[in-house]
Amino acid sequence: MRIAVYGGSFNPPHPAHVRAARLAYEALAPDRLLIMPAADPPHKALAEGSPSPEERFELTKLAFRAFPEAEVSALELQRGGESYTSDTVTQLAAAYPGAELWLIVGTDMLTSFEQWHEYRRILEHAALCVLPRDEGDLPEIERCAERFRELYGARVRVINAAPLPMSSSGMRGLLVSRRGADELDGEVYARIIRLRDYGAKPQLDWLRERAYAYLKPKRIPHVAGCEQEAAKLAKRWGEDPGDAAEAGILHDITKKLSMEEQLILAEKYGIVFDKFERENIKLTHAITGAALSRELFGVPERIYSAIRWHTTGRADMSLLEKIIYIADYIEPTRDFEGVERLRQLAYENIDSAMALGLKMSLEELRQSGIEPHGATVSALAWYGKDKV
Repeated sequence: MRIAVYGGSFNPPHPAHVRAARLAYEALAPDRLLIMPAADPPHKALAEGSPSPEERFELTKLAFRAFPEAEVSALELQRGGESYTSDTVTQLAAAYPGAELWLIVGTDMLTSFEQWHEYRRILEHAALCVLPRDEGDLPEIERCAERFRELYGARVRVINAAPLPMSSSGMRGLLVSRRGADELDGEVYARIIRLRDYGAKPQLDWLRERAYAYLKPKRIPHVAGCEQEAAKLAKRWGEDPGDAAEAGILHDITKKLSMEEQLILAEKYGIVFDKFERENIKLTHAITGAALSRELFGVPERIYSAIRWHTTGRADMSLLEKIIYIADYIEPTRDFEGVERLRQLAYENIDSAMALGLKMSLEELRQSGIEPHGATVSALAWYGKDKV
């Protein structure tokens, strides 16, 4: 029986990991290919913001789901403690007496192999299958492999394949800068965003595509305009434009739902509507939209709150909350009496713009015979009529 083992932190797992495993599988033709996420990699500390070992295991299962010959193993997670490869190959050798074990490694792992914990014990039990990580690695791999054969009688097989230039550290850098959707497996990326692993922030074009699917087509220009205006206001007032754009993209995600559908979502998320909200569907979508955005895309509290209060406003709003409230009001498709004055004021004094916007909103409600929500009344009292 031939067993190949491909271990690592998989933090996060990416297409180069899958490609390396496929290349090794094709070269070795093992009876079993074990993908082995480490519980606690002893050779380096996991990057700040890394998810738990259990979460990396789930991400790895997703990454390899289209490769049925690969078995993602929880052996090192179940064993606990530092994930020494020497313990893993010893455990496998005992579990499968007489099996031919192969350990799949990359260039950096081979060149540092003699620093591994009990590396001689590893070589007693397993052969090495080596793949280049970068262009030009092969000469160094061949020299190192030959030395290992001479010094330790090691069995080393070198796979001459073009490397896929990709690293987990590089992926983590992309994720925090609103990139990575085009590089990572789709389901891996979606889970990372939903759980906000690595401090990830969604790539905005990826988020638009998914959020727009929840909208009526005629609402998309408004949402696109709100995103655009929110990002501009964020730059003007020193807020994060990406966070403002994210809130703008998501602010109306449940707008098209009927009151019955809003109530179903409210029950799901444990939301209790007050009497104003039960009587006015325009108020409910901000609340359920914030909750759905958290479930689907893991929005942090500050973006959740900006979505939550974008319709009524409230007293003492955060800067991001004010930006989304105003952006929703003045985005380019809006056309009503007084909008140009409100647009101008939004870039001169955002609190004064809040006061004017709230005053206009209350006036519109009263003209329609609708009793305003208490949060809106409190917001206007906070920002003050004297600021208009």
